[in-house]
Amino acid sequence: MEELIYGILNSKKKKRKVILYIVLAFLLSVMMIPTKIVLAKMLPGKSANTFSIYVDTATNSSIEETSKVTSCVLSYLKQESAVHNAEVYLAQGAPLDYAGLVKGSALKRMKNQAEIVVNLSDKHSRDEASYKMVHRIRPLIKKRCEPLVDSTTIKFIEMPSGPPTFATVVVNLFGKESALMRETAERIAKVFAETEGLVDIDIMQDDIYPYYEIVPDKEKVIRSGLSVEQVNNILYIAFEGMIVAVKNSKIQQDQIPIFVRLDDASRLIHPNSRDGIYFKLSRLKLLNPMGMMIPIKEVVNVKEIPSSPTIFRKNLQNFVSITAECDLVSQVYPLMEARDKLIEKLSNDFNVTKVDGMSTYMFDLNLVEKKTGNKMLLRWDGEMKVSLDTFRDLGGAFIAALVLMFLLMVMYYKSFALSGIILLASFLSIIGVIVGHFITDMISLLFADINFFLTATSLIGFISLMGISARSSLLLIDFSKALIEKGVEKRRAIAISTSTRAKPILMTAVAIILGSLLLSTDPIFGGLGIALIFGSIASTAVSLFLVPVLIDDTVAICPEGRDHKPHECEGGIEGHIDPEKIGL
Repeated sequence: MEELIYGILNSKKKKRKVILYIVLAFLLSVMMIPTKIVLAKMLPGKSANTFSIYVDTATNSSIEETSKVTSCVLSYLKQESAVHNAEVYLAQGAPLDYAGLVKGSALKRMKNQAEIVVNLSDKHSRDEASYKMVHRIRPLIKKRCEPLVDSTTIKFIEMPSGPPTFATVVVNLFGKESALMRETAERIAKVFAETEGLVDIDIMQDDIYPYYEIVPDKEKVIRSGLSVEQVNNILYIAFEGMIVAVKNSKIQQDQIPIFVRLDDASRLIHPNSRDGIYFKLSRLKLLNPMGMMIPIKEVVNVKEIPSSPTIFRKNLQNFVSITAECDLVSQVYPLMEARDKLIEKLSNDFNVTKVDGMSTYMFDLNLVEKKTGNKMLLRWDGEMKVSLDTFRDLGGAFIAALVLMFLLMVMYYKSFALSGIILLASFLSIIGVIVGHFITDMISLLFADINFFLTATSLIGFISLMGISARSSLLLIDFSKALIEKGVEKRRAIAISTSTRAKPILMTAVAIILGSLLLSTDPIFGGLGIALIFGSIASTAVSLFLVPVLIDDTVAICPEGRDHKPHECEGGIEGHIDPEKIGL
């Protein structure tokens, strides 16, 4: 090892090759991220023992129609051997779980809403992970069950491996004109549907549908000898039902209410139109004081009016949410593709500009309609925002760590050059981190047919490597300085220190690798383990080969009292030196 390093240091050609190889390795590894060879994601999928299915039919759907869809879903789930049992919650959400806390499960209380909780067999006893199962059955269930009722949306909700969000990809559209927001939201949802990797697209707003209002005609009611109260009561009793009397019982402490209503079959209106309502009302009659039976349809008017959708507000502004989930892919790439498509398609009708401000909102867009000048704000939210915030915070932590390390090295060595070498060597461990994720991704695709992503835990592992990498460079520099002060020629001193410290550096790397092997198999902290394993390998190579070259070419390490300029520390003891013989 000593002779190898000494030979490199004495040959300009070999030194250039070392630097060239490291630079090429760095450029090639970094280019793997923008070229999508290595994919980035906040956190990978997590195999769990349960997942939920949200069913939303049209806003004016009955509970029978919603039940029809849930029954279809259940009939398919029964065919899956891994499904242990399932619970259906009609017109309500399931008891709150980790995901339901932020996905609005507790707010489900309409007839067109339902939640199905699917419990699987233990993940250790089945071959298929829960997220792969969802990936497989999602298109089959949606194809079979969504057409049963118009405007039905079926969404699969998995247990998040990290911070739960409302959805993986969320667009919040803020504005004042509800009709324009509704139209634009539908266009955004259409773009999402055309983007590969995005599934479960949904617009969080009520459907607008016609409904019929039965209004008593007071003049006709009076002429018929009836009262408005009579008309209202018979209508309410027929379709909603009400308590008309009570019954006393010796065995019951309280009075027993008698509830009257038409049965389910009689309450159905067919066809669902104004004529159908008039036909149904013609069979309801009231007796006036003269003994005549007056059909209800003769004393009421039926008006068709549009429904009033729920208005959603956030930060004191009206908004509409468009949500989507990612199907075994990172949310970054579909989002970027969808954003480019949105800018292209909306530019025909809107002046689209990017929002100036913090990095958290760098993907947001300002929309100004060309015809009317109406303004809207398109703001991205969901897991993408959490990812941006996390990577921003980790990037800030990384820069802070670099600055603090650099200041500490400058205080210790009184040299900016030496401090820069130590930081550079530490930073280049990124080569191993990225290449390690590429290798692991290839293995994962080969055996499990899933991608292995560069995640937030991977960046945590990279930041952790900074201190370990810096320690190896510090040992080499300090050992070299000690040898030079004993009179050893500079290049020989660097070669001796490198060969002497190679064993403890390698032992440290091996210890880190062995300690990180268990982490690498974890679905969440696998990125941390891979970063530590392959980052340690790259850090060791950089410390043993690049750092000696940079020390020799960049700065001179001279004995006390000598000028600290490159290539001025010549002379000293030549030949092979045994550190023990010179008291080290």
